[in-house]
Amino acid sequence: MTAEVVTARRRGRNHTLWFWIFVGPFALGLGLFTYVPLLWSVALSFFDAHNTVTPTDFVGLGNYTALLSDDAFVDSLRTFLVFTAFIVPTTYVFSLALALMVNRVRRARAFFRSVFFLPAACSYVVAALVWKMSVFSGVRFGLANTVLGWFGGDPVAWLSTTDPPWYWLVIVSVRLWLQTGFYMILFLAGLQRIDPGLYEAAAVDGARPGWPVLRNITLPQLRATSVAVVLLLVINAFQAFDEFYNLLSDARGYPPYARPPLVYLYYVALGQGQNLGLGSAGAVILSLIIVVVTAGQARWFGLGSREE
Repeated sequence: MTAEVVTARRRGRNHTLWFWIFVGPFALGLGLFTYVPLLWSVALSFFDAHNTVTPTDFVGLGNYTALLSDDAFVDSLRTFLVFTAFIVPTTYVFSLALALMVNRVRRARAFFRSVFFLPAACSYVVAALVWKMSVFSGVRFGLANTVLGWFGGDPVAWLSTTDPPWYWLVIVSVRLWLQTGFYMILFLAGLQRIDPGLYEAAAVDGARPGWPVLRNITLPQLRATSVAVVLLLVINAFQAFDEFYNLLSDARGYPPYARPPLVYLYYVALGQGQNLGLGSAGAVILSLIIVVVTAGQARWFGLGSREE
């Protein structure tokens, strides 16, 4: 064995050692605090686990059938569908519009980019409380009711009025304010990757600026970014909790309307019953729905397919 081969092997061992020194702690933490609880939650879903994380009564699919036959859980899934129908298209349109405007700015672009992105750094809890206590407060001194008063309107109890359901305006607007800037950054990155020569060629061919250029050049070039944005929006809508809970709950508890899946599971697993088995089954069902919906969207949009 030559000296060069021995030296190469030693270098390989050193590289492997340093790899595990840097990656090992993170891999260990990921396994202990993510994958082990995830697997244990799946195991709990097959047991009758009231007030315990070490159950002994195996119930099989009993928790799953109980959840799927529970009208409250099914209604929480309908709430998610309504929330998704509101938040996904509005966030897409607003974030794309902001990206197009910021991309056209020649001066202080970094300033406007930072200003629109700043709400994304705000806590969902803090934003929900500001919306609840200041912007859409049910009293006449709230900002929204003050504006209504300027036009002769009566104060509206935004979060407790169900006919019409004004609470959706509050929930959607706070999520829209919080996340539009983040998706604007994604669209802005996509816009800056588009070859300017495409727009120059379109101008030479007589294409008018505006909708024809947006439809025939910009949107097709943003296809990959658009798919990623829609996927992230749907997944984040499934995980909605903070704004719903902090906007609608009070000292009396949570109202029966606008209860998304995570809020429902929160009360099932951590409420008076402490039914961790039923809550784990709901978490598994929700995770499976997210996987199926995400895979279906990816298939529909052709994500990952080989380009012709």
